[in-house]
Amino acid sequence: MVLASPRNATERDVIAGTCVRKLGVKFPSLVDDFDNRTEAAYSSWPDRIYLVDREGRIFFKSRPGPFGFKPAELEAALHKLSQ
Repeated sequence: MVLASPRNATERDVIAGTCVRKLGVKFPSLVDDFDNRTEAAYSSWPDRIYLVDREGRIFFKSRPGPFGFKPAELEAALHKLSQ
């Protein structure tokens, strides 16, 4: 699937929603602002899944996605974090 680059926040939200549905993502997902501050802060290129603890620290960082996304690894990290 090839999508045009969004020209505004609304288009970016629509594209993100399309990707979440097409990839079958079952956890909350966020959309970065156009300045990509979150991407820069977490060096999320290529795409990665992060689990951030209550203090704002990275608890889990996936391998590059989408093929590096291993739901079982994220689930194990969630269980460990909740203990």
